[in-house]
Amino acid sequence: MVNAKVRDRETRKADTLAMLATPAIDVWVATASAAGAPYLVPVSLAWVDERVVIAIEGSSVTARNLTASGEARLAVGPTRDVVMIDAVLEKAVDVAADDALGAAYAAQADWDPRPSPGYVFLVLRPVRVQAWREANEIAGRTLMRDGTWLVQVASDSPCS
Repeated sequence: MVNAKVRDRETRKADTLAMLATPAIDVWVATASAAGAPYLVPVSLAWVDERVVIAIEGSSVTARNLTASGEARLAVGPTRDVVMIDAVLEKAVDVAADDALGAAYAAQADWDPRPSPGYVFLVLRPVRVQAWREANEIAGRTLMRDGTWLVQVASDSPCS
């Protein structure tokens, strides 16, 4: 793919949204402790109402780091088709406390954490989204900045 044609931002956003909506897709979640110790873990992802939703044990390092700092960096996809997301924690909710969120998560993630005691949904709001495949797509890789998409795609437009 070294000589692959550079996608425009509209195409990159459409490809990014399609990747985030992929059934049974995983995400690498990077967090840090209060002392700055990095922590990285792969988990299942659901893309629900323009939010990344993950389900993890509430006592896990990732949950503790996220609730303390409120920030994470996420990576979805392979090296040559990556989506990087800087996100903030919008809310943490027990998996049994929100039926709609649980159903949406289970439908995409291909597993249902609701019967698992101690698990929580962490709902993460993207503040920056970047997407690229090769070095020729490094320029223009930022698709969202400060929580606002920089480009619209046809599916973003209201129906007429």
